[in-house]
Amino acid sequence: MNVKKIVIAPDSFKESMTAAEAGRALQMGLSAALPETTEYDIVPMADGGEGTMQALHSALGGAYQRIEVQNALGAPVEAQYSYVFNQATAIIELAEASGLERISAEDRNPLLTSTFGTGQLILDALEKGAQKIILGIGGSATNDGGTGMLRALGAKFFDAEGEILPEGGASLKRLEHIDLSAIDDRLKDVEFEIVCDVDNPLLGERGATKTYGAQKGASEADLEVLEDALTQYRDVLITTFNHDYSEVPGAGAAGGTGIALHAFLSAELTRGIDVVLRETDLETRLKNADLCITGEGKIDAQTIYGKTPIGVAEVAQRCNVPVIAVCGVVGEDYDIVHDHGISYVFSLVGKDDEAKHADKPSQTEISEAVENGFSAMVEKGRAIGEWIQRKK
Repeated sequence: MNVKKIVIAPDSFKESMTAAEAGRALQMGLSAALPETTEYDIVPMADGGEGTMQALHSALGGAYQRIEVQNALGAPVEAQYSYVFNQATAIIELAEASGLERISAEDRNPLLTSTFGTGQLILDALEKGAQKIILGIGGSATNDGGTGMLRALGAKFFDAEGEILPEGGASLKRLEHIDLSAIDDRLKDVEFEIVCDVDNPLLGERGATKTYGAQKGASEADLEVLEDALTQYRDVLITTFNHDYSEVPGAGAAGGTGIALHAFLSAELTRGIDVVLRETDLETRLKNADLCITGEGKIDAQTIYGKTPIGVAEVAQRCNVPVIAVCGVVGEDYDIVHDHGISYVFSLVGKDDEAKHADKPSQTEISEAVENGFSAMVEKGRAIGEWIQRKK
């Protein structure tokens, strides 16, 4: 394999490395083993989850804007979004304000958490004159159907007694009426593109609550309360808009924020990886490349459903460029990715295509790989380079 140009297009490695850091680490390791490779192109990727704003910020040349907003429990936090002045485009990540990582594990409570801070970020972008808002909605701590975000934008939510509901997912069980008379008038002139990495409906076994509620801190009893609350929310939305949006793919994303964006703001939900592939112009950058390396924290059977490695592989296949994937660890049936354009999988710990019979990594090994992610990735890059040399 004669390798002159390598495109490195990884996603972030959760709690360990950003996509850009993973790319730099791989390049360091590869260059130590491949002296004849003269060109590297690092393209940070994301699929709508963590790291989406950073990937698009890098691709579009935005400037970070930092403001104080509320986190999901109403406490003040500093959050940032990217603003591309020459395109009047804001790139916002819901998780910056309303994400799980913004509150401690013991304080997570989707009965009470709210997306209000995300609405504050949108308002700030409107103040700057945004004509387009790209909003990533992964990593939320909420199950409020996006109502907190809508409150920040001027909507009001009332119970049967005409009282304004408190924030949080549980209160939606008492929702009877939505008042949109004071919603920010500037919204009607803004194009929203929602970057989403899941296609869950609002309700049911694959819905917002039953799929993601537990990881946001909900008990079994809480899950019932929240499912009932979103069901009532769905019913009021049908009355308000004379249409049922609850089965729209992605309606259940970010605790139901997907349905709010679709119903109230006429926003289109787009597969996250497709937006990032478009804005990074990966296809052009892969032309004349000899190899593409992608990756993310875990590769398993779910990777084929809209995740970064497969999105990258689809583009690389069109360019006739072979693809290697690197991950922190492989999961069950990971080798299904070989049917989707990925030639070889390397992992930082445990088994992979090179070590097919390795033992399942211990939690200690995984923790050490996370803690020492950059250096582990450099070494893996070197190992891949040596593997390429042997293949010549």
